[in-house]
Amino acid sequence: MNNENVRFRGTGVAIVTPFKASDAIDFDAYERMINHVIGGGVDYIVALGTTGEAPTLSTQEKTAFVEFTVEKIGGRVPLVVGIGGNNTSEVVHAIHSMPLKGVDGILSVSPYYNKPQQEGIYRHFKAIAEASSLPVILYTVPGRTGGNIASVTTIRLACDFPNIIGIKEASGNLDQIYQVLKQRPENFLVISGDDGLTLPMLAAGADGVISVIANAYPKEVYSMVRHGLKGDFTKARKIHFQLIDMIHALFADGSPGGIKALLELKGLCQNIVRLPLVPVNQTTRDMIRSLANQIDTL
Repeated sequence: MNNENVRFRGTGVAIVTPFKASDAIDFDAYERMINHVIGGGVDYIVALGTTGEAPTLSTQEKTAFVEFTVEKIGGRVPLVVGIGGNNTSEVVHAIHSMPLKGVDGILSVSPYYNKPQQEGIYRHFKAIAEASSLPVILYTVPGRTGGNIASVTTIRLACDFPNIIGIKEASGNLDQIYQVLKQRPENFLVISGDDGLTLPMLAAGADGVISVIANAYPKEVYSMVRHGLKGDFTKARKIHFQLIDMIHALFADGSPGGIKALLELKGLCQNIVRLPLVPVNQTTRDMIRSLANQIDTL
């Protein structure tokens, strides 16, 4: 694998955007989060993704957030920034206008709501690839977008555009994922976008994860992925089963509400999300607390 792509092999964390009670971004808490996940060994950070509540941030907030992230990472790990949408020209404009000095890659979600045909998806990402001087990671998550990047489209994009270097696969469709793994060109990354499917994807030859639960448990996720990449699935499976119930709990009542409830328990940030999201209900919060106590005593 070439040096450009290997930076994104392993454990990426889809980092949260902490908020204050005033609804402003809590940059002090965010700095704690950055240091926490880097200290836990993650290979790279992904900011302004779904877990980062990017749709609720203004353009000015996104700009400040990226600049702050670059400064506080200080070159310790690579940074990927989420830049996506369902208006191709606006995404291209955002790529040109976002302060990307110090950023190492772009994560771009498949167009949502419009429900384009596969040819439309291809042309959308063609425009993004041509606009970007940085490596681009595709992101398919049909449960959120209402559309899917089919395996044939992923392979077509991977073959046609050298700076499209991988895909974050959160389709939940293992058959689709296997086809991408089987047909991908050399050096094209297949990255799990679903914490619960990371282990089987690694077993099939995937390259790592962009993880939600790694916000809270970076060391554990890093260890699981490293064991999996080395083919030591006895050790990887042990960690997977330690975390799997918590993974389910974090999504039981919506994400990133679940992970923020857990991060508050750990003293890393407040349990505050922006509308239209709301915090998880008390039953889910109690379940997260109970599971956290179990994991911490293992």
